[in-house]
Amino acid sequence: MSERKYTDQHEWLEVDGDLITVGITDFAQSELGDIVFVELPEVGAALTAGEEVIVIESVKAAGEVGSPLNGVVEAVNEVLADAPETINEDPLGTGWLIKVRTSEAPDLSGFMDDAAYSAFTEDS
Repeated sequence: MSERKYTDQHEWLEVDGDLITVGITDFAQSELGDIVFVELPEVGAALTAGEEVIVIESVKAAGEVGSPLNGVVEAVNEVLADAPETINEDPLGTGWLIKVRTSEAPDLSGFMDDAAYSAFTEDS
């Protein structure tokens, strides 16, 4: 059973063993507006928690997405190269960004669950 968690930077993580799918939240995509370009890291790239690894550009802003944890990029969402608007259309599903493999079970205690993230965005 996978478990979805959220960061205070409006990223989501879905954990399935040592493979973590990362994306941005619906709140984040709505704040960015129409997404026109996404730059993803290379498969095999080593990631360090907090390091900026993804660039997302929209018609009104550009933003960076930091890695929420340490690991290695296992896969990138190739669809986004030709259809970056997929993030706007389905940010929590087909609009995922990268899949990261961790060498150890990630510590998720610092991330929010659905209820905590909802409360967090209401205060934003």
